[in-house]
Amino acid sequence: MSYFTEPIYFSSIILGSLYHADHLSRAMYQRIADIEDLPQQFTLNRPLLSGISNAEARQPGKAPNFSVNWTVGDQALEVVNATTGKDDMGRPSRLCKHALYSRWVRLHTKLSSILRIKVPKPSSYHEAKQAAAEYHSAKKALIKAFHKAGLGAWVKKPIEQDQFTLSS
Repeated sequence: MSYFTEPIYFSSIILGSLYHADHLSRAMYQRIADIEDLPQQFTLNRPLLSGISNAEARQPGKAPNFSVNWTVGDQALEVVNATTGKDDMGRPSRLCKHALYSRWVRLHTKLSSILRIKVPKPSSYHEAKQAAAEYHSAKKALIKAFHKAGLGAWVKKPIEQDQFTLSS
């Protein structure tokens, strides 16, 4: 998305359960408070953090095996099996990489001439991701901040999972 927009930041995060102010702020931004060398349009975001007033008590046990998503413009909630990434009809989630890349390609096709994007349409998801220079510069600064804070190494997924194209 960095081809088309500036970074988007949450103004607030509200947890429905298991909210602990110190833990959440440490997880969201305190551990990397000393981040350096972010590209100009990026910043360390510190959103308002809150929990709901009648939070449920912690229930020890296994986490749910599903997730729910919805965004403005969606007809309904999407319930996704957390193990397979598919809905109850066996379809991939509307938030999977393939679906998001498909939307991105349509947007790139419509906006590239208007925005005078000089990068040709990437031929694969991986190529599109690699061409986002400022994003990668910010990611590099984040990884450096993790290392400096003693938070371990960034775990990389196999490159093969991003080397897909869209069939016409």
